[in-house]
Amino acid sequence: MVCQHQISFCINSILTIKLMKIGIIGAGGIGLAFAKHAARAGYNVLISNSRGPKSLTDAVEQLGGNTKAVTVEEAAQADIVFISLPWTRLEAAIAGWPSFDGRIVIDPMNAFTPDFKPVDLQGKTSSEVVASWLPGAKVVKAFNTLPLALLEADPHEAGGSRVIAYSGDDTDAKKTVGELIAKMGFAGLDLGGLIAGGILQSFATGPFPMLNLIKLG
Repeated sequence: MVCQHQISFCINSILTIKLMKIGIIGAGGIGLAFAKHAARAGYNVLISNSRGPKSLTDAVEQLGGNTKAVTVEEAAQADIVFISLPWTRLEAAIAGWPSFDGRIVIDPMNAFTPDFKPVDLQGKTSSEVVASWLPGAKVVKAFNTLPLALLEADPHEAGGSRVIAYSGDDTDAKKTVGELIAKMGFAGLDLGGLIAGGILQSFATGPFPMLNLIKLG
């Protein structure tokens, strides 16, 4: 027998998903793969790129669900903002964005030059740098370790769920992102703060990049 508490919890969970807006800045492969999973999970997805909403008409049609093409400025005002831009364009691109004022930023980016050479970050992790460029944002590093083919694939494999590693310094932000990961069908793995976790997630220093881990059961 299902109790009233369980029914209320399920209703509140569904309403949270329906009301929460996820803005995606950068509609390349990673951004669209994330958008697909978020839309299928029922979230309101706002996708954007530097070329404007009209250039994303086909992408919105393919993604379906509650997906809408918007300007970068609109996407940057969402409850959760997923930023997927080339590293060398990032600092200039974020200039003039609204204050994040405690909102969550998901950082799936890796610090590489266009010819895939690692950028010298003076001993910092890439997400530490991102956090310094976005005052007030609660940055969570996630979705950066899997190759695109695996990230855009069905998260369920071999009787289990594909693992998404994440890290961050704000406990509540990590909880929210962990719930988002689970609702998408993945299994989240909390690696700690941006420094310790970021090192583990880094292509230059960590063991997690390119690993296709599956949580069984």
